[in-house]
Amino acid sequence: MSAVTIYDTTLRDGMQGEGISFSEEDKLKIARKLDEFGIAYIEGGWPGAAPTDTEFFRRAKDVKFKNAKLVAFGSTRRAKNTAADDPYIEKLLQAGTSVITIFGKSWDLHVRDVFRVSLEQNLEMIRDTVSYLVAQGREVIFDAEHFFDGYKADRAYALETLNAAAEAGASCLVLCDTNGGSLPHEVEEITREVVSIFNTRIGIHAHNDSELGVANTIAAVKAGATQVQGTVNGLGERCGNANLCSIIPILQLKMGIKCVPDESLARLVELSRYVYEVANIVPDDTLPFVGASAFAHKAGVHADAVEKNPRTYEHIDPALVGATRRILISSYAGGSNVVHMAKRLNIDLKKQDPQVKALLDHVAELERQGYSFEEAEASFELVVKKALGQYRKVFDLKGFRVIIEKRGPEEQCITEATLKIAVDGKEAFTVAEGDGPVHALDNALRLALQRFYGKELSKIKLSDFKVRVVNSRAGTAAKVRTLIESRDQEASWSTVGVSENIIEASWKALADSVEYGLLRHLEKKDAARSEQVSD
Repeated sequence: MSAVTIYDTTLRDGMQGEGISFSEEDKLKIARKLDEFGIAYIEGGWPGAAPTDTEFFRRAKDVKFKNAKLVAFGSTRRAKNTAADDPYIEKLLQAGTSVITIFGKSWDLHVRDVFRVSLEQNLEMIRDTVSYLVAQGREVIFDAEHFFDGYKADRAYALETLNAAAEAGASCLVLCDTNGGSLPHEVEEITREVVSIFNTRIGIHAHNDSELGVANTIAAVKAGATQVQGTVNGLGERCGNANLCSIIPILQLKMGIKCVPDESLARLVELSRYVYEVANIVPDDTLPFVGASAFAHKAGVHADAVEKNPRTYEHIDPALVGATRRILISSYAGGSNVVHMAKRLNIDLKKQDPQVKALLDHVAELERQGYSFEEAEASFELVVKKALGQYRKVFDLKGFRVIIEKRGPEEQCITEATLKIAVDGKEAFTVAEGDGPVHALDNALRLALQRFYGKELSKIKLSDFKVRVVNSRAGTAAKVRTLIESRDQEASWSTVGVSENIIEASWKALADSVEYGLLRHLEKKDAARSEQVSD
């Protein structure tokens, strides 16, 4: 097989996932990103089913897609109407897309119990809808809903529904595992038979209820399916849809089947994170290929082997999909992990060096206190620099106080932070308000540092703040772990703080975050000065 066409349904089926809601502006942003990536078909939604979808298609008419065909999605006509008289079919045409996907029932159970029409009536609804839309100059894709369940219940009738769509002019017959309960060997066998019967292109649309969405998709492709439907990050109803972020690299890198431009693969992680960001969802770090943990190595044995030859514990080069290798530091780590981190800091260490053992012991002690550096590599880098004598102190804390005041049941809380620091012996004392204690402390710290590091400080922005309970059994006296993410124009970094007091834990993470960012810029400035001197 030379190529497979990718059909993305993130904006329709993916939006049906719990907690996911895209505005029309969100949908336009994602559609443009999918088009840039090289997706062939982008299903935008069901015009007429929701105002957001209708508005999306209205605005999408002004968007010029370079690679993708925009698709409107809808059902076969209602039993009491003809396709020409059905108002929902008319709304599909009004969407103005060159491609329309129609889903129809292929399981006799649904025909009788949901549509409550005869089996022949259902076939006529499919024929009439597809033929009418084709006559209007549209490419029509037919989604055979519940096809695999329908095939197992009544093989002959399920095939009849496909035949009705094919004879009416459908360009592709998509076999849907709508309930997500089919197994790969079933999907492969049934798809192979369908491919042998029909000259029309065959597609696959798998759900992940048995955690087999990707496996079933690959099985269908092996059997001859040439269109693959799925969503970015596997978003979708119930347990989600087949994940295109896994399917695309499997097809292209492991099976040699082209489905997107070669240069797009290296932007797969970027696409995954972009959709998560627009959806306002915390990324799933454990996703294959695109998750932050996909190429992360924690065990010392693994890290040592990967340093010698990445193929020992990595099934592909992370760079092929835009991912990066991460060597994690924890009490499970070995000397290789520390040596790897030191190398990143341009510090030459050997596993046998006494500093390595001392650093691992220190990390183990910090973890016993509740620290975790897997999501806070910036804090760990500061720990390494301190342990190896490479640390440059940016400021000293003399003390802080945070006051939270509420002056009535309907009044907003007022938060004020008072802070005193010293830089090279020069003290700064500031007071600042904020929307909460962390925001107030951040504002006070920035005010205090302004006179010393104004230019560098202006580039650092706090972008995320999280709180985790370390020992929940202690109740309100439990230790908390705070994680802060900051960024500048070039990179982002995370830091961690731990304490029984949430304000102190937050301060530790905040101080590390600002200090790390300032050190980045100060070290660059020093390097630039050194180059000028050498020139």
